[in-house]
Amino acid sequence: MIFIFCFEYSFAQTKGEVTVIKDPLIDSLIAKRIELNKKRPTTTNPTGTTIVSQMGYRVQIFYGLDRKEAFNEQNRFKGAYPKLRTYITYKEPNYYLRVGDFRTRLEAQNLLNELKGVFPTLFIIREKINAPELEEVNR
Repeated sequence: MIFIFCFEYSFAQTKGEVTVIKDPLIDSLIAKRIELNKKRPTTTNPTGTTIVSQMGYRVQIFYGLDRKEAFNEQNRFKGAYPKLRTYITYKEPNYYLRVGDFRTRLEAQNLLNELKGVFPTLFIIREKINAPELEEVNR
């Protein structure tokens, strides 16, 4: 008998309203942060238009002990591919030059195939990237 009462009670409830109570400053802080990220370039956001970082792929085109050589390779790459971002990092004892912000491994592989023969050591590295803007497709 108790089971029947609980069963009927569960269906007897009516639809209600959910009221969210929050400080109005939260929305203004979120809007301000988005605006700041769009305007001000930072180390992780060099162009200022990327808001979200995510895991993706980059192509490593150089690693070595010589800092000057790493920057020379960066300039050489930028001469051929001015639109692709480059990233130099230092992890003792080597400098690493990685390029691109690719969402898929296939995109990174396409660049790697283009660069074969031009750069001697090429690797695809999975790491946190600056998410590239999506291109709009007109249909």
